[in-house]
Amino acid sequence: MAIVHFYEKPGCLNNTRQKQLLNAAGHVLVVHDLLQHPWAKQPDLLRAFFGEMPVAEWFNRSAPAVKQGLIDPDSLDEAQAIALMVGQPLLIRRPLMEVDGTRVCGFDEAQVDRWLGLKIPSGKDLETCPRQAHAEACKP
Repeated sequence: MAIVHFYEKPGCLNNTRQKQLLNAAGHVLVVHDLLQHPWAKQPDLLRAFFGEMPVAEWFNRSAPAVKQGLIDPDSLDEAQAIALMVGQPLLIRRPLMEVDGTRVCGFDEAQVDRWLGLKIPSGKDLETCPRQAHAEACKP
C-alpha cells in the first residue's frame, strides 16, 4: 500500500477510473485539484513530474487549446511549456502522481502496476479523454 498524491481535474472520467484502480489495489489517495494548485509558486515542482519525458508528452492532448491548434506542444522548449502550463493548468497531462518523492505524469497502466501495483487490470484506455468530441467537457 502506498500513499499517492493524485493531481486531477475534478470531474474527469478517466481520473475517476484511475483513482478507482488505485483504491481497489489498496492505495491511499490524497487528491489535489490540478487546476487550482498554485503552480506559479512552484514551477520547479511541476517540472519534476515530467522527469525525462519529451516536452511534447507533458501536454494534455485533449486540452481545447491543443486540439484547436492554438498551442503546438511539439514546438516548445521546457521553459515555454512550463510557462504555458502555469498559466493554463488544463494543458497539463493528467494525472500527476507522487509517492515518497517519486513523481510521474500520466497513467500508463502497466507502468503504474510496476511502480505501485494495481492488481486489477482494466483493459481500458485510461489516458485518452472519452469526451474528445466535446471540447466543452475539458474546460475548467
